[in-house]
Amino acid sequence: MADQFNYVVGGILAYVMTLVVLYNLFVKRNGGGETNAAANKTSTTTTTEITRECRSKNDVDVVIVGAGVAGAALAHTLGKDGRRVHVIERDLTEPDRIVGELLQPGGYLKLIELGLQDCVEEIDAQRVFGYALFKDGRNTRLSYPLEKFHSDVSGRSFHNGRFIQRMREKAATLPNVRLEQGTVTSLLEEKGTIKGVQYKNKNGEEVAAYAPLTIVCDGCFSNLRRSLCNPKVEVPSCFVGLLLENCDLPYIDHGHVILADPSPILFYKISSTEIRCLVDVPGQKVPSISNGEMAKYLKTMVAPQIPPQLHDSFIAAIDKGNIRTMPNRSMPADPHPTPGALLMGDAFNMRHPLTGGGMTVALSDIVVLRDLLRPLLDLNDAPTLCKYLESFYTLRKPVASTINTLAGALYKVFCASPDQALKEMRQACFDYLSLGGVCSTGPVSLLSGLNPRPLSLVAHFFAVAIYGVGRLLLPFPSPKRMWIGARLISGASGIILPIIKAEGVRQMFFPATVPAYYRAPPVNIGYESQIMKEI
Repeated sequence: MADQFNYVVGGILAYVMTLVVLYNLFVKRNGGGETNAAANKTSTTTTTEITRECRSKNDVDVVIVGAGVAGAALAHTLGKDGRRVHVIERDLTEPDRIVGELLQPGGYLKLIELGLQDCVEEIDAQRVFGYALFKDGRNTRLSYPLEKFHSDVSGRSFHNGRFIQRMREKAATLPNVRLEQGTVTSLLEEKGTIKGVQYKNKNGEEVAAYAPLTIVCDGCFSNLRRSLCNPKVEVPSCFVGLLLENCDLPYIDHGHVILADPSPILFYKISSTEIRCLVDVPGQKVPSISNGEMAKYLKTMVAPQIPPQLHDSFIAAIDKGNIRTMPNRSMPADPHPTPGALLMGDAFNMRHPLTGGGMTVALSDIVVLRDLLRPLLDLNDAPTLCKYLESFYTLRKPVASTINTLAGALYKVFCASPDQALKEMRQACFDYLSLGGVCSTGPVSLLSGLNPRPLSLVAHFFAVAIYGVGRLLLPFPSPKRMWIGARLISGASGIILPIIKAEGVRQMFFPATVPAYYRAPPVNIGYESQIMKEI
């Protein structure tokens, strides 16, 4: 009898303990107050519904500092996935910039992937199908290799401010995304973890915003990046911007690059009636606009080197007086992984804007981050999340480092130089691209972001150098030509290898050997992969 009683009591205790374990495993894990039936129901709902049911203790999941291209696109992307997003932007009026106006086809594909392709509509954006390259009276057309893509895929050029406003408006339509005008003054840190930001709102009041994850996207002049990365900012040159009207480009629907002396000049349409001209001036100092030195420089040094079809409109734009300048900054990504915070956009990584790759890198980064965050329902475990997101820095590298390296290397090759070996390299680059076939489609596919492969970049770069040496040695080599050829190879190596070193050889070429590449979502802050597959 006693044995039977013990079995009954033991069975009841086992039953109660089983209920407790199941409660902890399922009910608490799925929001703290939902029934098992509700928890099971989530396995058939969308990702957005799941993330809304499993909330953090904060009112906001993510604070985003800055609502430029990266910040606005990221806000919409995370908001669409159900995150509660608070965006703090210094100025929500339409920006007026002379850069960030050309989106490469690879960037447009990322825009489609993020569901933001309609943001280039209704802003008079112009389609771009390639480049035209001009040097010493010769020119060649380089078309994007778009044959395998949908007819809508191409580059886009536009007013940067109009594009940003469209993305801000789209992000603001989501009920869980809040855009606020304010100036972030500092990151809020507690025991090595970023808890949010301190900022001044539109009324000048000091306010704090808290979230498990703070993403800093406050642009190239970021005042917050220093605590999150090791910023090595270089300013190799400045752009002088003009707006040309009432003229047509020699090659319709193409960007134009003039290999001028001392450095390149760019032309591309940003609306149906306007052409942006960017004159690169090496160094950090430019002629003064106020005393007329700039106008004189543009008329005497630059105007004689541009295509005749654009000359009169170029002079008219100078006389109109709306001349603007912008420093061209370059900064390799060198993050300090910090619990609770992440850097993105130009605050994190910059390259020379000659190739127009900045927005492509930013949008590609957002796709990587979105895919990493999607399985996670709770972002409150900052140390675990930080370790998991270290994979972001590795996964982004093949695309980002290819575009960054190409931009830096191409700018140095395209600049004029008194060095005979570098002159030969510049001429070899123009002639190599003019050959057509794989010699043009290969480099252009890299430039456009359609084929961002580091090994392909290095192969084409040194193919240009070898082609230049071949031109020197044929038909009859001489000691002088052999010496110039050797210096050409040495100069080419001196251009690209330091850039690759700054990007990180292992992460750029062998990302699969980096342990973070395989880092899986933490099981304590996300559902099992099987549930995500069912969704």
